[in-house]
Amino acid sequence: MKKSHVKKALLLFLLPVLLLTGCWQDETETGTSIIQAGSEESSAQEDLKLPDSFSLPYTPGQTFDPVTCRDGIQQTVASLLYEGLFELDRGFSPQPKLCTSYTYDAASLTYTFTLRSGVTFSDGSALTAADAAASLNRALTSDRYRARLAGIQSVAAGNGAVTVVLKENNTGLPALLDVPIVKSGTESDLVPVGTGPYVYSSDAGSPCLKSNGSWWGGSNQPTDRIGLVDCKDADAVLYHFTSYDIQLLTSDLTGTDPVSATGNIRFDDANTTTLQYIGFNTRKPMFSSAVLRRALSLGIDRSSVVSAVLSSHALPAQFPVSPASPLYPGSLAADYSYDAFGSAMATAGYTVGNSHPVTMIVNEENPFKVAAAKYTAAAFSAFDLDIEVSVLSWDEYTAALQSGNYDLYYGEVRLTADWNIAPLVQTGGALNYGGFSDPTLDLLLSEYASASDRTAAMKALCHGLQMQAPILPICFKSTSVLSQKGVAEGLTPPSANPFYGLNCKTHLET
Repeated sequence: MKKSHVKKALLLFLLPVLLLTGCWQDETETGTSIIQAGSEESSAQEDLKLPDSFSLPYTPGQTFDPVTCRDGIQQTVASLLYEGLFELDRGFSPQPKLCTSYTYDAASLTYTFTLRSGVTFSDGSALTAADAAASLNRALTSDRYRARLAGIQSVAAGNGAVTVVLKENNTGLPALLDVPIVKSGTESDLVPVGTGPYVYSSDAGSPCLKSNGSWWGGSNQPTDRIGLVDCKDADAVLYHFTSYDIQLLTSDLTGTDPVSATGNIRFDDANTTTLQYIGFNTRKPMFSSAVLRRALSLGIDRSSVVSAVLSSHALPAQFPVSPASPLYPGSLAADYSYDAFGSAMATAGYTVGNSHPVTMIVNEENPFKVAAAKYTAAAFSAFDLDIEVSVLSWDEYTAALQSGNYDLYYGEVRLTADWNIAPLVQTGGALNYGGFSDPTLDLLLSEYASASDRTAAMKALCHGLQMQAPILPICFKSTSVLSQKGVAEGLTPPSANPFYGLNCKTHLET
């Protein structure tokens, strides 16, 4: 056997300004990055100066409609103006928001969601089932939500309830219904009317958010007023953040195109459904073998990938469901062992001293993904495989996936919060680039989608994935909330809402 020395890259601590997104796997994320100069400890030595107001960036003239507005700073503001039937917690479990209860008739594939009574929009009018149904129907055809809601046949309003009919069984639908609701008829306004804890105000020509005095959730808003600072582009956002004109941004800590920034900045990590994984071209004879695929799964030291390459801004994962979710089958997971990897490669027949050239492709746009691909390829090459990483432009990368011109690929996909992985591994799945097919696994996918006990069904599905290894999950990325140090306390952000639960307190100069 030969042992390959895997270098752990020493990477700069990157704090990219990600334009906050409510989108899922069908959307492209863009943003500007920040490199923080010095550690958090050293910057803490600087004098902390509290602002006299709490402010967020926004882009004038762009809609705040949460279904159609651009991803980014408008979405951050919109998270305070609008609410959905449900809200996802930090473990991606749906918590009731504008919905208080629901029923599901599996025979007719029909959900009935009962709306919370006594909820009014910020203009004083009552929330109705027609309002909720109208927002969901718009979402069905929107760029942001179309892929997520593709399993819905129809949405209709009833007496204080919304009825959703599915195309196929899905007992996890509530996790997809954090779609923000706006008052029907106002969706074409720059600021549609919502039910959230804040309401937009021009405030004598100075745009801001004011606490919504009629909010059904009470009066526990962290501040009565949130200023809005005009930021026409990413450079303006960066300038105003580093100048402390704005106090909070959402961030992807493993983004691209870093630029310099300094100051007293803290971050609070948020879990996401964005999976990074290794995919196989199972049409190639070598990787048609589940024995070899399972062996390679044992060759990934996922914790080291996360710490060395992703600066610990991800959660190592052996299965395509986040470890933050209660559905994650931790009892099936095994600690990394080089000896176990070597034994499995010997069983697969790849420790006899022959050289087998293999190509892994990765897109060049994100240097973190490139580094992770090279790190993993080096680990896989400890025995008879000789893996070369081919770094391609996005167009070249996607063309290679479509044509099958690769052996392995380093992939990233944003999953939906019901953990539907059928597109990745089901026979004929839209993202099943490697042509994997297994009738038993197809059955397990179907059983999970219709299961009343989703925890047990997920464990059975993950055991099947462990045996077949059609893809090799590596981690789920994190995003973060960047804030001016000392200003916002107690942030507990999930992936879609930096103000989740309104548990934070703000400290301002008085």
